[in-house]
Amino acid sequence: MNKIFIIFSFLSCIGFSQETQKEDIWLYDLELAKQEAKIGKKSILLYFSGSDWCAPCKMLKEDFFDHKKFKNYKNSFVPLFIDIPRNKDLLTDKQKKHNNELLNKYNKNKSFPLLIVLSPKGKILDKISGYSSLRDPKFHFELLDKFSK
Repeated sequence: MNKIFIIFSFLSCIGFSQETQKEDIWLYDLELAKQEAKIGKKSILLYFSGSDWCAPCKMLKEDFFDHKKFKNYKNSFVPLFIDIPRNKDLLTDKQKKHNNELLNKYNKNKSFPLLIVLSPKGKILDKISGYSSLRDPKFHFELLDKFSK
């Protein structure tokens, strides 16, 4: 009986730790993001990244998106992640097509990283491009502050 209790306790801890791991807050479809933004009366935070090749994107992820302060904005925006990786196996063909359509519409200069605040209808309200090797996300937080509730 004691062994069963120990095994059950161990399995419960494993399940709990998996549930508390980092949640995926991002959407990957613009139409879905527009619907959620309209319903929630929020702006869309559109993020273009080259997740497997863009060094500034990786630094921005660590310094901005993984920062505890970023979680404070979770209820103010509908986050939309558009990845343009070099490793084409990271995305389905459907997602690649969707991401490239958005790249051509909203990121014609192919700038990475790029954060854009969109209205629920998809109109560009403001944006910030790039990320410095000085690793100061101050301007990125200022962008969010302008549109947060």
